[in-house]
Amino acid sequence: MGLGLGMGLGNALAPSELEPEPEPEMARGVLRLSGAVQHYEWGRRGGDSLVARLAGGGGGEDDRRPYAELWMGTHPSAPSSLAASGESLREWLARRGPAALLGRAVAARWGGDLPFLFKVLSVAKALSIQAHPDRELARALHALRPATYRDGNHKPEMAVAVTDFRALCGFVGIQELKDVLRTVPEVRELVGKEEAAKLMAAKEHDGGVGVRSYLQSAFTKLMTASKETVSEAVLKLKSRLNVDRKVRTLTKKEQLVLSLEMQYPEDVGVLAAFFFNYVKLSPGEALYIGANEPHAYLSGECVECMATSDNVVRAGLTPKYIDVQTLCSMLTYNQNFPEILRGVPIQAHVTRYTPPSEEFEVDRCLLPPGESVTMSPVPGPSIFLVVTGEGEIEADSMLDQGNAKHGDVFFVPAHTEVRIICSGPGCMQLYRAGVNSTFFS
Repeated sequence: MGLGLGMGLGNALAPSELEPEPEPEMARGVLRLSGAVQHYEWGRRGGDSLVARLAGGGGGEDDRRPYAELWMGTHPSAPSSLAASGESLREWLARRGPAALLGRAVAARWGGDLPFLFKVLSVAKALSIQAHPDRELARALHALRPATYRDGNHKPEMAVAVTDFRALCGFVGIQELKDVLRTVPEVRELVGKEEAAKLMAAKEHDGGVGVRSYLQSAFTKLMTASKETVSEAVLKLKSRLNVDRKVRTLTKKEQLVLSLEMQYPEDVGVLAAFFFNYVKLSPGEALYIGANEPHAYLSGECVECMATSDNVVRAGLTPKYIDVQTLCSMLTYNQNFPEILRGVPIQAHVTRYTPPSEEFEVDRCLLPPGESVTMSPVPGPSIFLVVTGEGEIEADSMLDQGNAKHGDVFFVPAHTEVRIICSGPGCMQLYRAGVNSTFFS
């Protein structure tokens, strides 16, 4: 069964065209959820992982499984379930009537699914060099290879750092790229003299189709080089940098590629890293990644929100299926350092991150001991996650006691006011994912 996302949207009514929505019945209440854990190989292990701690796993010393992601939402690959009954949230919404629980505008636009997928990531080693397709490409890939590309939706996403967080994102500017071609012979050799010469001759103010075309050609040449050629180049790079580090301090990017080589020996992604911006986020800073933009998360822990999709096109730093030609052909080849989002305060203790995607937004709440905050009703659904601390959550109708502690996840229906009180000795840190407020305006 398809997700019903991104399909036939031309017939959906805009929120302003809908009949006024009646106030919901009290009995719907706030639900406790259990998220789904993904044990991808790049995740932090056992109790070192925030995902493990939030999900109540990784407690034993013998449990050294990677706890990579905690999913909260209705995506069929790993849907959340009701903590009390084990029924999937997706099935529960369908049975109870999505229009009442999700809000009429959301149900009209996206059917019976949450339009957003909320996650926690605990990253021990680099994720793949990847990009997420736009809607048109997602539909085509899903039709062509449904086992790999499991839905027909796009996947814009936003990561909000919980700890210091590192990522590669987007292509470096033309001047930095020229420096790479001048100072990294291993990359220059794989790109080839002709492609390197075109980029070296490019002017920064050209900035348009010409430079993008040269960049695409050079990057594709690198990514499609033979395994033997890549292996030889990576070994040369490693040997050269290990000699250089004895006589000079390596650049941050050089240190990074040596670290990547230890994680993924002889991988083309080690060389490709020179093409990308190296981004460092402090807790509370965020990064938005649109369709067809290359990126790779490197280390740290974050909450992440995205359109409900699991479509990933990979091309390096991974043991998973790679689709190099698709990745190289789909990228925008824009050369900009990504904007670091710091959110906007919407009330005391609450900061909102609003990306340019209608499916989602994220609120970050840092609540000192003894303080409380009231989250006003919104015309769409929300998921709340408590990351640290403890307290109470009060709503029109709670279907169980309103105690809230780290790891607790709550589904909040549309039009439900929620009050949160921090009653523990330490600060309470929680996050809310919901439909982008601009969708309703």
